[in-house]
Amino acid sequence: MLNLSPALLCPIDGPALNYANEMIQFIDQSPSPFHAVEQSRKTLIAAGYQELSELDSWEGRLKPGSSYFVCRGGGSLIAFKLGTAALAEAGTKIVGAHTDSPNIRLKPRLAKGAHGHMLFDVEPYGGLLMATWTDRDLAVAGRVLVKDPTNPQGRKSVLIDSESAVCRIANLAIHLNRTVNNEGLKLNKHSQFSPIVGQLGNLVKEGETPAEVALNWIASLAECEAQDIVGHDLCLYDAQKGSIIGLDQAYIQIGRLDNLASCYHGLTALIEQGDQEPPKYTQMLCLFDHEEVGSCSARGAKSTFLGDVLSRLCGGAGEPLSRCIQKSYQVSADMAHALHPNYSDFHDGTHQPLMNHGPVIKNNVNTRYATDGDTSAVFREACVAAGIQAQEFVNRPDLACGSTIGSLTAALLGLATVDVGNPMWSMHSVREMAGVADQVLMHRALSAFYKSS
Repeated sequence: MLNLSPALLCPIDGPALNYANEMIQFIDQSPSPFHAVEQSRKTLIAAGYQELSELDSWEGRLKPGSSYFVCRGGGSLIAFKLGTAALAEAGTKIVGAHTDSPNIRLKPRLAKGAHGHMLFDVEPYGGLLMATWTDRDLAVAGRVLVKDPTNPQGRKSVLIDSESAVCRIANLAIHLNRTVNNEGLKLNKHSQFSPIVGQLGNLVKEGETPAEVALNWIASLAECEAQDIVGHDLCLYDAQKGSIIGLDQAYIQIGRLDNLASCYHGLTALIEQGDQEPPKYTQMLCLFDHEEVGSCSARGAKSTFLGDVLSRLCGGAGEPLSRCIQKSYQVSADMAHALHPNYSDFHDGTHQPLMNHGPVIKNNVNTRYATDGDTSAVFREACVAAGIQAQEFVNRPDLACGSTIGSLTAALLGLATVDVGNPMWSMHSVREMAGVADQVLMHRALSAFYKSS
């Protein structure tokens, strides 16, 4: 029977605080999708997972009950613990999330000059709340592609992180923008969103350009020569570390909660299964890049990545893969909109998820979310098994609804999927906010989903 009573406030106890602090550390160490995948990779290796490569044949290497992972493009990862039965016979339980977050990306020519100042040349990535990025201490992170004659591709990927702040998008004083508090801060993405790095006279010598100076600085972080850099994927992020706030320690504030929190919950839930006797079905975690910009890339959720891995595990496409998919379920774990005490009228009147009241099932009849009656029942059962009551979210019908990787992978593969998430505020802000208790509850729910028969 459906439990229609309101979910109860969950305690902020020692286990909840410990788990939240461990998650904060994971997010702080993951300022870019490439860092998030590298952190996940190290965690999986420490847990006994074996790394595979898409360049190699997997035939004869995979053993029932053993655990493996494979990365694609540095920003996406799929990990799995094989069951005791063939996938065509038992299917797989999948948790999916995404490694990217809305932020600011650096252009190929990294910097420019304006009125005596050096500025990073940037463009927004995804649907970020632009105003929140102003007057923040911003650092630089990402990957640099460096020449490497010992590598078959002739280059290697080097992760960089300035760690400390190096730039800021300075606001215009209210004396020059008198209407800002009534009309809101309006920023032109091209001409009013460039972070200030320093004084041209101090940084750029005669014969140099700002772009060359910036590239030399990036080279120093990568510990290489500037002329050896053949490409880069760099972003800005808030240099302030995450923290727990509130007189009752109820809230987490940090950047990239959407969706590194879900990545962490899926990762820890999958690794926890290593202590259990392997079931017949395979347990899988999929972390995709580029969700915030539509997932249309070689490593996004709309790519062949998941289908390719499942085909290999099934021994090829065709009937074995089709049978596997029809016996499988996916939990698409992203974040959810908590009822905001200052903006309660933006929520549906009867579906109002609350912070620190547990995981949220996200529903949309127009399939912006992949949830249906069957898949929501699967997640509710997992929550019940973990001693948790799931909450429900429905977007107000007169407001546009967001989407996730759930609908994409469901349509691409025919994979039964439920969309879920932890309630949060300030989604897509430079610093987002979520409940402390909800984090360990989502971990427990996903762990129960992996265990469910």
